[in-house]
Amino acid sequence: MQTASKKVINGWAMYDWANSVYNLVITTTFFPIYYTEITKAAPYNGNVTFLGRTFVNTALYNYALATAYLLVAFTLPILSSIADYKGNKKRFMQVFCTLGAISCSCLYFFTTEYFTVGIICMMLAAYGFYGSLVFYNSYLPEIAAEADRDRISARGFSFGYIGSVLMQIVGFLLVVFWENIPFLKSSGDAVRLTFLLVGIWWLGFAQIPFARLPKGTPAVRDTEAHNIFTGGFIELKKVWKQLLHLPVLKRFLFACFFYNMGVQTVMLAATNFGSKVLNLPSTNLIITVVLIQLVAILGAFVMSRLSGKFGNLPVLIGVVFFWIIICIAGYLMVTAMHFYLLAIAVGLVMGGIQSLSRSTYSKLMPVTKDTASFFSFYDITEKISIVIGLSLFGYIEEYTGSMRNSVLALIVFFALGLILLFIALKKNRAGKSSI
Repeated sequence: MQTASKKVINGWAMYDWANSVYNLVITTTFFPIYYTEITKAAPYNGNVTFLGRTFVNTALYNYALATAYLLVAFTLPILSSIADYKGNKKRFMQVFCTLGAISCSCLYFFTTEYFTVGIICMMLAAYGFYGSLVFYNSYLPEIAAEADRDRISARGFSFGYIGSVLMQIVGFLLVVFWENIPFLKSSGDAVRLTFLLVGIWWLGFAQIPFARLPKGTPAVRDTEAHNIFTGGFIELKKVWKQLLHLPVLKRFLFACFFYNMGVQTVMLAATNFGSKVLNLPSTNLIITVVLIQLVAILGAFVMSRLSGKFGNLPVLIGVVFFWIIICIAGYLMVTAMHFYLLAIAVGLVMGGIQSLSRSTYSKLMPVTKDTASFFSFYDITEKISIVIGLSLFGYIEEYTGSMRNSVLALIVFFALGLILLFIALKKNRAGKSSI
C-alpha cells in the first residue's frame, strides 16, 4: 500500500493534538493535583467516601480510573466489531470523543459538594478518551505504509505533546494570575475553568480529523459474527487464533501487557506522588509536567530515529530497561530536585515507548481489513494491564501506608516485559525480520 496524502496524515495526527490535552493536562497534571489538594484538606483529611465505602483519597483515584478502563475492555469488543463490519469506525470515534470531551468539561462542577458526580464524570471522560483511541489507532495501518508508520506514529504523539503544552501554559497562567481575572474567586476556580477549556479544545480540534479521515472500509464477515453482542468477542477469538501462529507478535503483545502496567501507572500516579509524598507546591508540579511534555516531543522523535537504525524491538528493550532504573530512583528519591530530574528522565522515554509500541504492533500485524478488531485486541490488553497496575498500586498503598512501596512493585512488571521482549527479539531474528 501507499501512504495517504499529507492532508489525511496531518488530519489523523491532529486527533492527537485534540485529545492529548485531556490525557496530559487532566490525568497527568491539573486534575490529580486538584483532587489531592481538596481531598487531603477538611472535611476529608485524606479519606473519602464513595458509594458507601471509605477509601484513602489517592487509592480511590486509582480504583476509579481502573474501573473506567475495565468498562472500556468489556464494551469495545462489541463496538469495534460493529465498526469493522459497517465500515463506520469514524462514527464511533466521534461518539466516544464527544462523550469524553463533554464529561471533561463537566469536571468544572467538581467541588466538595458534588464529589460523587465529579468522580463519575472523571470515569466517563476516561472512558470516552480511551474508547476513541481504539478507532483512532486502527486508522494507522490503513493510511500509512509499513515503512512510514514509525515516523507517522511519532508525528501524532509529537502533535499531542505540543498541543498539551500550550493548554498547560494556559491553565498555568489562569492558576497563577487568577486574582487578576474578575470572574475567578480562587485558584480552585481557575483549575476548574481549565477542565472546561480542555473539553472545548478536545471536541473543537477533533473536527479536523473527522473532516479529513475516511469513513472506513467494511470488512468481510462470517454470518456468525453478525450478532452485535457476540460478534466482537468472536472477532477477538479469531484475532487470538491468528496470534497463535504469529510467534513474534504474540510475544510482543505479552511484553506490552506487562511493561504497560508500569508505564501507564507511572504516568497516571506521578503527580499524586509529588503532591502527597513530597508535598510539592501545585505550581511546581504544573511546571514540571510542562517540562516533561517538552522533553517527550524530543524523546518521540529520537525513538523513531533509533528504531530506523537499530530496529523497533532492540530500542524497546533499551527503553524498558531505562524504565526499571526510573522506578528504582523513584523509590529512593526524597527531595524536590530528585523529582524534577526524574521527571526529565520520564519525559525522554514516555512518548517514545507509546509511539514505538503502537507502530511496532501495526508492523507485526498481518495484512487485514479488520484493523479495528486487531487494535481493539491491542487496546483491550493495554486497558486490562492498566486496571491491574492501578489497582495493585492503590492496594499496596492502602495496605502498606506508603506510595513508595507501590512504585517499587512496578519493577516486577517492567522486568517481565523486558524478558518477553528479549524472547520476541530472538524469535524475530530467527525469522530473519528487521523489525
